[in-house]
Amino acid sequence: MNPTVLWWGRFDPHYARNAFLMRLFGELGWQVVSFRPRWSPLGQWEAALRPLPKPSLVWVPAFRQRDIAAAAAWARTRSVPLIIDPLISAYDKQVFERRKFDPGSARAERLHRWEAQCFSLADAVVVDTPAHADFFHEALAVPREKLHLIWVGADEARFRATPLPPNPEAGPEALFWGSFLPLHGPETIVAAAQCYQGPPLRLTLIGDGPLLARCQALAHDAPLPPKLTLTFVPPISYDALPERIAQAHFVLGIFGATPKAERVIPNKVFQGLASGRPVVTRQAPSYPEPVIQETASGLLWVPAADPNALARCLTELAASAPAHWQRLGEAARTTFDRYFSENFIKAQLRNLVDKLIASANLN
Repeated sequence: MNPTVLWWGRFDPHYARNAFLMRLFGELGWQVVSFRPRWSPLGQWEAALRPLPKPSLVWVPAFRQRDIAAAAAWARTRSVPLIIDPLISAYDKQVFERRKFDPGSARAERLHRWEAQCFSLADAVVVDTPAHADFFHEALAVPREKLHLIWVGADEARFRATPLPPNPEAGPEALFWGSFLPLHGPETIVAAAQCYQGPPLRLTLIGDGPLLARCQALAHDAPLPPKLTLTFVPPISYDALPERIAQAHFVLGIFGATPKAERVIPNKVFQGLASGRPVVTRQAPSYPEPVIQETASGLLWVPAADPNALARCLTELAASAPAHWQRLGEAARTTFDRYFSENFIKAQLRNLVDKLIASANLN
């Protein structure tokens, strides 16, 4: 009989991280059963009234810290290991990213204690980068032995390497898509556009979010170079994204200077690499060390929040030959295959669940 993982919480099953890992569990021979409580704090009582099977594992997915306590209570009474995959820290997000609470304030301290307590209830805590593992250990006191790295990756059935489009008279296209959050640093892209001095180039920013209006205002307040086109486009569907990337020549990652921006590798970077496009993004310790040191990785690094450096990088790219773009794109896909492929991530997931099941059986 196949083992069962109970996917617990008020999660979005269509969110890329959730859908991807649920599919990988299936490919590893696991049955995935979803339980979405009506109210997170009372989830264990609702689960007790449901005809749920006893699983081999309980998994609380991304962003569902509010479901951890109930899931832990239910799992503990049944001697079932609990894995959480928070993806981000609520304390980090509210205090250091959004700056909703001042560090050291009573509200920040309460949030810190609550999240640290939630994380302490898990048998394993999944992290998406080594930098997040360091933060969870240092800020939230998660023991190192509980932390397990599983990269975010990209859906290889959707995001495939495609030939570069022709270079039009208006120049190659550098494409950004996202939620216009501080960690994305979209203002840096606009400022880079305004100081750009290279050959024809098109910058396209797709999406919506808190900083969109500010970016549009910045673009309106200062003139753009005559050889550069900057376009804002409304959000597009996830299904339409692979084809849209295929129409671009380069991908723009993130450029924010927030602490969180140092700890993440965003979806857009994985998707750009998988699509065989050169990716321009900020320097960060969140990547595997060989990728950071590799000179031909398809990743082009710039300092955080440095529009002049970004403008210089884009100038060099736009001024180079399409054959160079193609080589960079091929290197990008090689980097993805070597470090972030589905097979690699599947092995990370298999190692985690095998280790946890073996430990549970010993106990």
